[in-house]
Amino acid sequence: MFTLVELEEIIGIPPRDFSKPLKEAAVERLKNLYEGTVIEGLGYVVMVLDAEVDPVGFLLPRDGSIYHKAIARLLLFTPRIQEVSEGEIVEITDFGAFIRVGPMDALLHISQIMDDYLSYDEKHSILLGKKTGKKLEVGDEVRFRVVAVSISPGTAGKISVTTRQPYLGKIGWIKESIEEVKEKTVAEEKH
Repeated sequence: MFTLVELEEIIGIPPRDFSKPLKEAAVERLKNLYEGTVIEGLGYVVMVLDAEVDPVGFLLPRDGSIYHKAIARLLLFTPRIQEVSEGEIVEITDFGAFIRVGPMDALLHISQIMDDYLSYDEKHSILLGKKTGKKLEVGDEVRFRVVAVSISPGTAGKISVTTRQPYLGKIGWIKESIEEVKEKTVAEEKH
């Protein structure tokens, strides 16, 4: 989900920043340009980590800025379809739950949580399974699979996830499933 990339850019250093060290001014400009934006085909820019700046710049007519070639190191968030990850539930609604996935929130639709009818308790902000009695609430850690990603420049972006597959869901549920399998295996070995 997170990747490091290097990006080559020509950046303008305005006159007000001439008193700063070149690298500091360049990193500041790169942060203003990229952090919190989406780069088409790469992903969401979490932060600018560092930059190498060519000390020789060039001027343009009627422009007070000095332009330098820079190679920026960026930390990107790029969720991939079918990727399995873990996150914390940050909000419960009547149509599902939102899970913090890096710098964004992913939607875990109510139909993708489990094979059980779920009811929403608005007062306590929980989703409760009718047959299983399993509940999901804010703060729970869940393991999920990414099923859809839509991140493009100029949009907030959307990530959809599922927990309806084996060994996905609330971490406590997964541990219970593993214990059940272990107990079943031990019982079968005794017979």
